[in-house]
Amino acid sequence: MSILLIFAHPDDESFFTTGVARKYGEAGRSVVLCCATRGQRGSTGQPPLTTVEELPVVRERELREAAEILGVSRLEILPYEDKKLAEAPAEEIRASLVGLIRRHRPAIVITFDPNGGNLHPDHIAISRFTTDAVTAAADARWVFPELGPDLGPAHRVPRLLWAGVVLPWEETDRDRLAARPGVDFLIDVGPWREAKRRALAVHRTQQPSIGRLFFSRPDLDDVLRFETFRLGAGAPPETVPAADLFAGLPDP
Repeated sequence: MSILLIFAHPDDESFFTTGVARKYGEAGRSVVLCCATRGQRGSTGQPPLTTVEELPVVRERELREAAEILGVSRLEILPYEDKKLAEAPAEEIRASLVGLIRRHRPAIVITFDPNGGNLHPDHIAISRFTTDAVTAAADARWVFPELGPDLGPAHRVPRLLWAGVVLPWEETDRDRLAARPGVDFLIDVGPWREAKRRALAVHRTQQPSIGRLFFSRPDLDDVLRFETFRLGAGAPPETVPAADLFAGLPDP
C-alpha cells in the first residue's frame, strides 16, 4: 500500500511529511510526491542565491534534493505557476492528478486541508484540485484517453488525509496535540528528525522563512518530532488520534 503526497510548492513536502515519508518508505511502502509548481515566485535567498529568472530551475533542484532525502520512489512536477495555481485549467490538472492516482493506486493521499494550512491561495487550490481528483479517479465514467493505455482502471483511494491542521511550530506537546480537534493521526517521527532537518535545509533559497519558523527555535527537536493529519475522506481509524496512517485499512 502506497502513499501519494500532493502539494503546491517545493518545501511543502519537507515542512509536513518528511517524517512519514521516511518512516513508511523504510517500512517498504512506496511514496510518490507530486508538486504542482516550481515555486517561481518564492524567495531568491538572503542574500540572493539566484536571479528571479533562474529561480524555478534552482527550486526544482532543491526539490529533487529534498525528494532524495524523503526517499520518495517517484517525483512528479506539474507545470503550473506559483501564486497562480488557482487559475490552472480544472480539466487539465484533474487529468494529471487522476493519472497519478490510477497509475500508482495509493492507499493514502495527503494534501493540504481546505484552508491550506495557512490560507495560502495555492495551498487552498491544490487541496481543492486533489479532492476533485480523488473522487474522479474512483469513477470509471471519467476517461482520459490523452493519458495513454497504461492509465489503469478506476481506483478508490481508501483514505484522504489533510496536512497542516496544526502547524509544526504551533504546538509540540504530545498530550495537547492529541486533545486538539482535527488531529486524527498523530505520528511520532522522532527517529527521522535529522532527515527532516536536512530536507528543510536543502531549500536554500527559502531559508529566510524556514530559518525563522524552524532553525531559529531553541525547541527545534520538539518542533520536528510530530506530524499531524486530519481525516479528509475515507475510512476513519478506530481510535483518534491514531499512531499509524494505515490504522484500520485492510491489506490489499
